[in-house]
Amino acid sequence: MRIMTGMRIAGTAAFTAAALAAGPAAAETIKIGMVSLSLCCSYFVGMDAAVKDEAKHFSNVEILSTDAGGDAAKLTADVEDLLNRGVKAVIISGAWIEAAPAALEEIQQAGVPVVMVDRLLKGGAYTSWVGPDNRAIGEGIGSYIVKRLNGTGNVAIIRGGPADNSIGSSRTEGVTSKFAGTGVQAVIAPGWGGWSADGGFKQMEDLLAKESAIKAVFCENDSMCLGAQKAIADAGRSGEIFITSVDGEKGALAEIAKPGSNYAATGLNSSDQIGRAGFQRVMAILAGGQSEKDTVLPSPIITAENVAKFYDADSKF
Repeated sequence: MRIMTGMRIAGTAAFTAAALAAGPAAAETIKIGMVSLSLCCSYFVGMDAAVKDEAKHFSNVEILSTDAGGDAAKLTADVEDLLNRGVKAVIISGAWIEAAPAALEEIQQAGVPVVMVDRLLKGGAYTSWVGPDNRAIGEGIGSYIVKRLNGTGNVAIIRGGPADNSIGSSRTEGVTSKFAGTGVQAVIAPGWGGWSADGGFKQMEDLLAKESAIKAVFCENDSMCLGAQKAIADAGRSGEIFITSVDGEKGALAEIAKPGSNYAATGLNSSDQIGRAGFQRVMAILAGGQSEKDTVLPSPIITAENVAKFYDADSKF
């Protein structure tokens, strides 16, 4: 696991030096495409905003941002449009799709670098990727749950879906792998939470009606767990069930920080961190630097003991 600390400084210095050496060309506007499958929710909005904010360090860099509205075909069309507009590099946030071969083929044929952020899309060439190790995050949360339960108890699992979403399945597989050989048992909600607070509320409500022995909850993202937390509170069981998740969104961190809260832990998967790292990687590549092919960003487990280090009231996510 490699922390990206200092990359922006190094990339900025190299790129600025190259621009100064170029003389009049330094005034040329450098266009970078930020392609998102969806800006449906705060996680992806925060990633897009982080890229734009990092670009403010450069007076001659323009971010051209797109939103495919969840449509993979539209994402490919967005890529084609950006290439026609002369972007020098493309950043792709693929959200929940597993592959976008047509889009990656278009970028490869254009000969511009492409950096993937968060999801590593399959089936196509790419220049670099920065994002989380979702299974490792799940393993960290799983270890936390086992320790807190002292090795015994039922844990409700709320999944985002759909079934082929490898990000969610990797998180849950990481969590449940730590239950093996202990007395901790997973109780998996049969439906999908849809990655939303409303979906998490509904799945938790259904589980509580059927299961009386739940001691903890794991949700594949924070939003679902905020919904699950409300269902638990409505059932009067906040004092007997603690909840855990992944992402580190502002609302979840605020709950973790509250004294006596049953929101116990989340694994950091910061869209702000990912977006900034993706932009920094693009700038390093454009400056001619040698970049890693794949970079896993740090994902510490956040609890009441360290939440103050991560909470940002001004965060977009």
